[in-house]
Amino acid sequence: MAGAFETGKYRNVFAEYGYPEAEIQRRVEQTFETIFYGNEEERFYHEVGADMAYIEDTGNHDVRTEGMSYGMMACVQMNRREEFDRLWKWTRTYMYIEDGPCKNYFAWSCATDGSKNAEGPAPDGEEYFAMALFFAANRWGNGTGIFHYADEARAILRECIHKGEPGHPGEPMWDTSRHLIKFITNCNFSDPSYHLPHFYELFARWADEDDREFWRDAAEASRAYLHLACHPDTGLSAEYAEYDGTPHEGHQEIFGRHDWYYSDAYRTIANIAMDWLWFGRDPWQQEIAGKLQSFYCEKQSGHWDGVFLTDGTLLRERALHPVAVIAVNAEASLAAKGENAKECIRRFWETPLRTGERRYYDNFLYLFAMLALSGNYRIY
Repeated sequence: MAGAFETGKYRNVFAEYGYPEAEIQRRVEQTFETIFYGNEEERFYHEVGADMAYIEDTGNHDVRTEGMSYGMMACVQMNRREEFDRLWKWTRTYMYIEDGPCKNYFAWSCATDGSKNAEGPAPDGEEYFAMALFFAANRWGNGTGIFHYADEARAILRECIHKGEPGHPGEPMWDTSRHLIKFITNCNFSDPSYHLPHFYELFARWADEDDREFWRDAAEASRAYLHLACHPDTGLSAEYAEYDGTPHEGHQEIFGRHDWYYSDAYRTIANIAMDWLWFGRDPWQQEIAGKLQSFYCEKQSGHWDGVFLTDGTLLRERALHPVAVIAVNAEASLAAKGENAKECIRRFWETPLRTGERRYYDNFLYLFAMLALSGNYRIY
């Protein structure tokens, strides 16, 4: 199989199922405009002064590296350089850590006034920052200083894997012996939804030359890890998992419960589908995407807002982000085929953006699914 990286062809899954091309493009643009420039009950992009902006996590009322990096990725995909640069300048101005063991990482949470809520990073932010910056360099060309996008991306990746070496204090973001990303730097377990082999394939081409072999190995290690982290019958993964893929049940007194298929975990199948779209290296990805869609469409068709153990056991809780579930189930159709794929696309197409306090996470996953399924989530 050959993915879009080799062929240059990006599927428009909506069009394949008969949705009108003009309406597809209108929906993509409308989704972006609502998130960035809708009314106060819709948007969560906020401009600050002449040249900065931030993304607010509307559920937690803070600014996170997750959201800032997602916003940057959305902007480069939509060819919106001004908004991209505003977000990146806010990130570098307020979130960048200038000293201590986390020097050169980014504080994972800040208040909307820029004051830091955290002293350390979250690895998913760093990997999205790096990928968005590389795409910006390739799409728009590099500027100077912090706007030399490629230099900034390489510097981020350098820190991620070389901290902890002699003369380089701190903790790396990857378990470098396993080539697997950590949940946070000072822990020994992972988050399956952080695994982005399709990004690592590109890092292996654009990172520092001496580090490219590491990123090639990381892509293969993450693909193998996802086989372990996704339940073979349901396709569900836990939010946090051990390095052998089993759900992580510890640290509940610190982080709460994360051994179930819940908020973070929804991204896992979307990432698997994107890896299949871009690189098409692992046919298992088609199989597991099909199993997840079968689980929702055939076994739990009335419980799309449910919370499950990875084996499919339905719990009493309800999903905090039900629109995100619909979005990623549809995005799985980049890899899965058949009537369940069609049904997941239909449900997503007929679902509006979320409104209210919790809209931030749902609507970012919605935007990424809309981009991907319309053929507009591309490698630059």
